[in-house]
Amino acid sequence: MHSNLISKYNVPGPRYTSYPTVPYWDEKEFSLAAWKRSLKRSFNENKEISLYIHLPFCESLCTFCGCNKRITKKHEVESPYIESLLREWDLYLDVLGEKPTIRELHLGGGTPTFFAPENLKFLMNMLFRKANRDCKTELSFEGHPNNTTKDHLKVFADLGFKRVSYGVQDYSEEVQKAIHRIQPFENVKRATEEAREAGFNSIGHDIIFGLPFQTKADIIETIEKTKLLMPDRIAFYSYAHVPWIKGNGQRGFNDSDLPGANEKREMYETGKQMLEAAGYVEIGMDHFALKTDSLYKAMKNKNLHRNFMGYTTSSGASMIGLGVSAISDSWFGFAQNEKSVEVYQHLISEGIIPVFRGHILEEEDLVIRKHILNLMCRLETSWAAPQDYFEELPEVLSKLSEMEDDGLISFSENRLTIPKKGRPFVRNVCMAFDLRMQAKKPDTQLFSMTV
Repeated sequence: MHSNLISKYNVPGPRYTSYPTVPYWDEKEFSLAAWKRSLKRSFNENKEISLYIHLPFCESLCTFCGCNKRITKKHEVESPYIESLLREWDLYLDVLGEKPTIRELHLGGGTPTFFAPENLKFLMNMLFRKANRDCKTELSFEGHPNNTTKDHLKVFADLGFKRVSYGVQDYSEEVQKAIHRIQPFENVKRATEEAREAGFNSIGHDIIFGLPFQTKADIIETIEKTKLLMPDRIAFYSYAHVPWIKGNGQRGFNDSDLPGANEKREMYETGKQMLEAAGYVEIGMDHFALKTDSLYKAMKNKNLHRNFMGYTTSSGASMIGLGVSAISDSWFGFAQNEKSVEVYQHLISEGIIPVFRGHILEEEDLVIRKHILNLMCRLETSWAAPQDYFEELPEVLSKLSEMEDDGLISFSENRLTIPKKGRPFVRNVCMAFDLRMQAKKPDTQLFSMTV
């Protein structure tokens, strides 16, 4: 990729797991009552829901991580936290008014495998006592290669889990030391093979480029080792360096230790070529999958969806987030839980859904959201239908004229398409549609760089 394009378009920007993005939510007009109404409205239209459950505990701090976590080696925190999750679930069931069907469930963190297998089994069994599930229900969890045991995998497999994602990041010892994430290839190999033996049919590996001290040679080595295991999915994404937001966790190294934008782009292009040569297909942004995986099939069938969990095969259902800092999405509104474990658990004990901020989407928000989802999931969008047109569209399109001149997008009648050359800049295209961000002066300290 031409370095001039990188220099030109490498600006801070959102990753668009939602629209509006969290910094531009209208919190003044938000209330818990309004959130409940938006959820009930969505549930009345579709009785299926997705569940995201945030398990925040980790035994050690990884200095690249931007997730909400609590570092502790005290495993006695497990049972009280699970009790709070189940109480929160009951509060949401009261809002829904009837048994939902769980279409998708994902355990994230933190480190879900921090929890003992028997505690995770108890949590899942109690959740499903009050919900329906069927053969289409997709269950998945994030596993740490160092502490995901055969017992974890057996419990999850017995519960019907078929998908697991492992955080690999990079196999370089120097990089692992810098990000405080020491996990030899042998650990990842063991966890991957044991998951297959347990019956998991979709195994994912997360690989990050742009980490401190990382080189192109490190990326080549990491992907060569990854090819030995051939996970079904690979998330291959840029390190988001935002220490001013995430605090001391991302200050374990200096900015000068990070690769520059051109180096990062070369890492990505090299990795992408290697993955495609190995049989992986690029899905949306930063994701790759084998043609046998459901994520690839969802892309081909044009029902790929993107939310706070990333790319997913499930669309149309409300997403309820349980646990500290979890974000829920009714399509008509967003709500985020308290970020402090203590505050979260206190509100639950008082019988209050522990939401502390959110946004109720206006009609224009819904139109823009659809366009941004189309761009992120299908690399194209259309405004041919009257309901997909919005007043500011001519102004949006004029802002994209330079990207058109650079060959990064193309227009046909009432349609915008992002060709292969423009794919690395999909976030920049979405930013032209982001009316909420444009209405306020963007704070460059809010986001990671787009390239």
